[in-house]
Formats: sequence, structure tokens, C-alpha cells
Amino acid sequence: EGRWREYAGGYSDMVAQRGYGLSGPLAPEPPKPEKAAPREAARPAAKRKLSFNEKRALETLPARMETLRAELAKLEAALGDADLHRRDPAAFDRATHGYAEKQAELDRAENEWLELEILREEIEG
Repeated sequence: EGRWREYAGGYSDMVAQRGYGLSGPLAPEPPKPEKAAPREAARPAAKRKLSFNEKRALETLPARMETLRAELAKLEAALGDADLHRRDPAAFDRATHGYAEKQAELDRAENEWLELEILREEIEG
């Protein structure tokens, strides 16, 4: 075109009035339509089974959780002694740290068991 015209407003107003934008090498590429992501659900899901380790964990975790609960009960009984801290501060520290560790271990075991149970129920339908 090569003709100079004065527009009220800025460059974007001029582009809007003319109905087109930059052309040539400086023009940004028009956005490409996004391709649909391949659908995972369209494929029939392969029948998944629990692995040997998962089955074994499902069998052994309940007993491990009971053992941890028993150990926590012993530590609670020891910490219930009001004179323990005064009598033996080192034993009190061991009991409090042991309680925190056992509680964290119990939480991890319960979460793992719950995840495995959910997985087992999903597989069995």
C-alpha cells in the first residue's frame, strides 16, 4: 500500500480499523489449532494385578500396625509417669523421641495400607 494515513488512537486502533495486523517477516505466526491430546481412556485399560510385594504388604501391614500401636501404648504408659522427667531425664527424652518416631512410622504404615486397599478394590471392581 505504501500510503501514510493518520489515525486517531494508537497502532492497535489502526489495525482494528483496517481489519488486519502485521504481515511479512515481522508478523507473529497465527496460533496453530491445538491438537487434541491422545485419549488414554479410549484404549481399554489393561487388567492390572497386585504385584507380589503389594500383596505381601497387604498381608503384613496390619500386624505391623498392631505392633506399633502396642509399642506406642508402652511409651504412653512410661510418659504417663509424672516423676519420670525428674527421676531420669535421659529416659524421658528417649521415650518422647521414640514415641514421635513410632507415631510417624504408624502413620506411614496406615497410609500405605490404605493406598493398597484402595488399589485392590479398584482392581477387583
